[in-house]
Amino acid sequence: MDIKQEVEKLLQEIITQPELFVVDITFGTYNKSTKISITLDGDEGVMIDQCVSVSRKLGNKMEELELMADPYILEVSSPGLDKPLMLHRQYPRNIGRKIKVVTKDANTYSGELTEVEPTFIKVLDEKKIKSKVLTNLVAIPFDTIKSTTVIISFN
Repeated sequence: MDIKQEVEKLLQEIITQPELFVVDITFGTYNKSTKISITLDGDEGVMIDQCVSVSRKLGNKMEELELMADPYILEVSSPGLDKPLMLHRQYPRNIGRKIKVVTKDANTYSGELTEVEPTFIKVLDEKKIKSKVLTNLVAIPFDTIKSTTVIISFN
């Protein structure tokens, strides 16, 4: 089993709250050390104390098992507003927010996320034509989505 699989297995043991889930695990380098970045999310968001708890438990378990032979950096964080939605499970809590969806065939839809189903989402797509804003409810299958980001507005 490789290190990423070991980390995934440990996280499954550590994260006992059913509303929390792992979005991504990446390995990189930083100042000649291995950097392990874990992105956590929750059905209602994730709090910093939850990230801290997972980080401490994971770090202790990794040390106990001597998982890493060389120095490493462990970072556990939430996705942040600027990060794309990566899992189906992240979409429901964003219903009512404006999102931008880019599909694999390069179409772009921007507007309010109105519905999330097992195989598709619905977006009230807004297009500006001259001085008018036209809206169209569009169903977008998950398997056609390249990326989805939440549009942050400071109104």
